[in-house]
Amino acid sequence: MTKYAKKYFGTDGVRGEVGRSPVTPTEVLQLGWAAGRVLGAGHARGRVIIGKDTRISGYLLESALEAGLSAAGVDIALTGPLPTPGIAHLTRQVGACAGVVISASHNPYHDNGIKFFSAEGRKLNDETENAIEVLMGQSMVTVGAEALGKAERLIDAVPRYAEHCRNTLPPSFRLDGLKIAVDCANGAAYQVAPLVLRELGAEVCCIGVEPDGFNINRGVGSTYPERISALVRETHADIGIAFDGDADRVVLADSSGSLVNGDGILFLLSQYLKKREGFGGVVGTLMTNLGVEIACKAGGIEFVRAKVGDRHVLEELVSRNWILGGETSGHILCLDRSTTGDGLVAALAVLEVIQTTQNPLSELVSGLTIYPQQLINVQLDEVMPGDIVNHPAVIDQVRASEQTLGDRGRVVLRPSGTEPVVRVMVEGVDAKLVDHHAKSIADVISTLTL
Repeated sequence: MTKYAKKYFGTDGVRGEVGRSPVTPTEVLQLGWAAGRVLGAGHARGRVIIGKDTRISGYLLESALEAGLSAAGVDIALTGPLPTPGIAHLTRQVGACAGVVISASHNPYHDNGIKFFSAEGRKLNDETENAIEVLMGQSMVTVGAEALGKAERLIDAVPRYAEHCRNTLPPSFRLDGLKIAVDCANGAAYQVAPLVLRELGAEVCCIGVEPDGFNINRGVGSTYPERISALVRETHADIGIAFDGDADRVVLADSSGSLVNGDGILFLLSQYLKKREGFGGVVGTLMTNLGVEIACKAGGIEFVRAKVGDRHVLEELVSRNWILGGETSGHILCLDRSTTGDGLVAALAVLEVIQTTQNPLSELVSGLTIYPQQLINVQLDEVMPGDIVNHPAVIDQVRASEQTLGDRGRVVLRPSGTEPVVRVMVEGVDAKLVDHHAKSIADVISTLTL
């Protein structure tokens, strides 16, 4: 069976530089119409929630999406800037047929994208994305004037999402006595994250809360974790929390400024939850540090790996009826609290552990050993990455490296699906040995011609 080659949808919606295909006003208008036709099917009069981050282009794309959805006969509710997981929550709460987020996540301001959620608040499956793409190639037909969609502003979107975040915690939970440093990346969480933390009683020191349309992710946020480390030290905070532009990922810093990424968060939460009845296990990805897998197994916790991407982590969790999974980048899924990766909800889950155990973040992650990891991106000359990783010379080198590393190391080759690049990742106990084998495999790949 031939897999459908998508033209518009990537690993997380439609994304690119604003003004260039596929992120042009004309194409986003068509996308809105096509999505309205597919996602609104079966609803007498569908309703779609549209949220966005703080990019200047959000106004442009919001208008184009609104027009396309209206032309398809779908009503629209606009939230303004709100974290991506907030749209997933509101979609379910108000009974909408879909949710749409205008964001390019951790990318700079000149990029933007469109992410979709189903009525259940989850990423679209391949079948639904394919159906939308088919309509993208057809002429747009507007419904009659009497059936056009109407737009309204959801003025209480921020307090609704804030309440949802607080409700993921025990009723009497408080953060009194904690000083928390927060970096909102000048993005979608700039209002709601400080609001929730202050309402819970924490003293909050913020950066990245002055968006101007252009400064999203610029030197701040989870992709610049040194900023949250510095803020923790400057303010003598107990913990630091850094989000990306749409706040679906989070990175933490302990009281000394030492960083805790998604791997550390997975370890911490799994150790806390392992005694809970029906907990199950943990889903990481191919890139999750070996130390997490070893620590889980040592603690009697089952650990499995999914392909890279929070969508694949979610699929694995759902198939196993588990609740905890995530990526090194800070996409953490707590399915007992949210339907999708949520940076703020994940941070609150960690804060719950800290307050309940009365242990600082540094102590809670002290049992995790992060193994040395080397990642090399090998550029190819017009060679299909998927072909070259199956070359006998590459297979032989990988096999030799795996034999040397043994069960305390691993090799992962990831061919890019969009460019002539092979990502070589080697992990193990000895940093010099890891570096040597990563370079050996990369050298074999770079010298091959098919």
